[in-house]
Amino acid sequence: MTEETSGSTVPRRQLGRLLTQLREDASVSLDRAAEGLDCSRQKVWRIEKGLVPVRVVDARAMCAMYRVPEEMTSIVTGLARETRAKGWWHSYGDVVPSWFSLYVGLESSASTLRQYDSELIPGLLQTREYAAELFLRKNPTMSPAEREKLVEVRMQRQHVLTRRLPSAPTLRVVLSEAVLRRTLPDRRAMAGQLRHLLDMATLPNVSLRVLPFTAGPPLASETGTFVLLDFPQAFGRASTEPTTVYLENITGALYLDKPAEVAAYDRVWADLETLAADEAATEKLITAIIEEWA
Repeated sequence: MTEETSGSTVPRRQLGRLLTQLREDASVSLDRAAEGLDCSRQKVWRIEKGLVPVRVVDARAMCAMYRVPEEMTSIVTGLARETRAKGWWHSYGDVVPSWFSLYVGLESSASTLRQYDSELIPGLLQTREYAAELFLRKNPTMSPAEREKLVEVRMQRQHVLTRRLPSAPTLRVVLSEAVLRRTLPDRRAMAGQLRHLLDMATLPNVSLRVLPFTAGPPLASETGTFVLLDFPQAFGRASTEPTTVYLENITGALYLDKPAEVAAYDRVWADLETLAADEAATEKLITAIIEEWA
């Protein structure tokens, strides 16, 4: 496991932003900070970007250099300790790529997930059979054991929706109607997947809506699939995790959190909510598709 993929995602990012703010408030350059820590400029940059866990001794040294009051130093060192904690997904080793490991950490810390998908059932709502078929198509040469590990990671992720502590996040999903009609080779497995969607939609923290073909092209036609992650207030800390847009492709992912970027995707989401069928109509549509295959 590389240094970049170990440790807890959200505390790393929170600590990085906080240390950047403290360094800039103290008018200390990156080069000066690196000299004070007796390390490379790149290491300080990686700490500030939340890419690596942080040793408590380094956190204290930076606070001393920036003349940080003791109360704030306690917050900084507390976050540094949290950056070295590992999530459950690290036990699955190399089957979880580093760019997705970051997302799983954010997903497990989010208070609300807003997801639009134009092609596939979202991972948090997939059945084991549906997930296995996707991984088989993605990499048919992968060994059955490796593929089963990937499926298990996906199944483990779904526990986030039913956990008690911390409180389960709210999941709001809009799916293109095409997702429901794009069947698996095993039509019974696809019918089972659609029934699973109906079951998941009964959870109090899950909202499922379909964008029907008749709604016309949404603004999301230009964005494709995306997830908006909102995070809870961080009590007792100087900063919170900003809303983040997650965009995945075949070789990696983008994480956008600049206010203008988030605002653009907020507008796209608002358009989807305007065009999508309500939850009751969505249930009727999914039920009708299941009956077509019966």
